Amino acid sequence: MAKVAWIGLGVMGFPMAGHLRKAGHDVTVYNRNAAKAQAWVEAHGGRSAPTPAAAALAAEFVFCCVGNDDDLRAVTTGPDGAFAAMGAGAAFVDHTTASAQVARELNALGAQRGLAFLDAPVSGGQAGAENGTLTVMVGGDADIFERARPLMASYARAVNLIGPSGAGQLTKMVNQIAIAGLLQGLSEAIAFAEAAGLDLGLVIDTISKGAAQSWQMENRWRTMHEDKFDFGFAVDWMRKDLAICLAEAQRNGAKLPVTALVDSYYADVQKLGGGRWDTSSLIKLLKAR
Repeated sequence: MAKVAWIGLGVMGFPMAGHLRKAGHDVTVYNRNAAKAQAWVEAHGGRSAPTPAAAALAAEFVFCCVGNDDDLRAVTTGPDGAFAAMGAGAAFVDHTTASAQVARELNALGAQRGLAFLDAPVSGGQAGAENGTLTVMVGGDADIFERARPLMASYARAVNLIGPSGAGQLTKMVNQIAIAGLLQGLSEAIAFAEAAGLDLGLVIDTISKGAAQSWQMENRWRTMHEDKFDFGFAVDWMRKDLAICLAEAQRNGAKLPVTALVDSYYADVQKLGGGRWDTSSLIKLLKAR
């Protein structure tokens, strides 16, 4: 079993680190809010540390799941960052949804120190983290990936190496672009069915057997219909992710007109006070108009 550090114990990181501990690994955790780290230790065992560097000391693998590029830089290369304490040959596996630029930056800085770096954002939301059924999309060196894959498998049902450094983050952008357009289409479809006076349950049961089927349809149609939006990835987080997508598109020349439009709709949801509603809350705008 590996000696592991885990940095960041939010709604995703807390259960993901727990799965590593359940798999028998020696896990030390760090969280900016120390009370959350103590709660994790009480729930799962292991140890907590006062800084990222202290958590990473002598670790073979350091896993991370924090908020954004700046948070990631802070826990890696900032004061008391993990990179300073990691030994040569250790691997840093980053599950943050961040930019491809910061992934490449930290990969290069890690290489200068003899460290490995994988950008490994995830999809599947809080439920996937809790159930150990996440999808992990990875960028980095194939040899390091093969070393880290068995550990990631403790909380994922799919762990795929996409390409070199940055490819994992770019793939997560593809994922978020696809979901944004899908959710707007599903919102419009449900609102239309309701306005038409159709039996929505029967409609969904029928069309979900055909080409319109999606995970979002099968798992969110009922809560969307019932005006309930506390079931997953929050609007605030989606807007952060879509900003990353739109910025990357400006760099690579991709055209994202629907993504930009849906991002503006999510801004309207925030204005309604729905920043912490889940992303299916797009339908609120259609019902409010």
